[in-house]
Amino acid sequence: MNVAKLDQRELILFDLDGTLVDSAFDLYRAMNLSLARLNLPLVTEQQVRVWIGKGTSLFCESTLKYLKGEVDPVLHQQLLDTFLEIYNAEPCVDTQPFSGILAFLDWGIQNNKKLICVTNKPEQPARKILEELKMDHYFVDVIGGDRFEVRKPHPKPLLYCVETYQSSVDKTLMIGDSSNDVEAARRAEVDCIVVSYGYNHGEDIHLCQPQQVVDDLTELLA
Repeated sequence: MNVAKLDQRELILFDLDGTLVDSAFDLYRAMNLSLARLNLPLVTEQQVRVWIGKGTSLFCESTLKYLKGEVDPVLHQQLLDTFLEIYNAEPCVDTQPFSGILAFLDWGIQNNKKLICVTNKPEQPARKILEELKMDHYFVDVIGGDRFEVRKPHPKPLLYCVETYQSSVDKTLMIGDSSNDVEAARRAEVDCIVVSYGYNHGEDIHLCQPQQVVDDLTELLA
């Protein structure tokens, strides 16, 4: 099965957390620092890996729902503000690219593909991570979850890339790790490949019936 059809693509869109980089430990660290500051109990890294991927507001909501059984709007805002302050200051202490990512991005640049990072993470820390890992030069744009009023699984961020970079849906490929990526691509009518090692909210990625799952992006270059 060759969903990639890389020779036919002009535009390749990538999710960030769980696809390009393993950022869970830094998100876990920042969340526990935030909870400690608000005198709330701490959470585990394993829990955090299940809760991330749908944007920062929902990450804070899931954390509070677990700790309190409900989400108080005032406390949610406090946690969100505290988390963003702590995380945005240091989003890249332990975050690293996954195996095969740099080789695949190098291939993309050498073959004149336009590469764009499309994430639900706010744009500022997303750009900072890519800069600190010296990966920012690969991407013509970084679309954060706060760029538009909607985020994945809404198709708008993907369709914006197709339109702005003057491509077409059939010449575009989405690479992600979660049901959000699969759903956004499906609604944008863009082909989508997912990696097996991502976060996907604690669910088996095969359940959302992706077109193709790979363990390492270099498999697509073979």
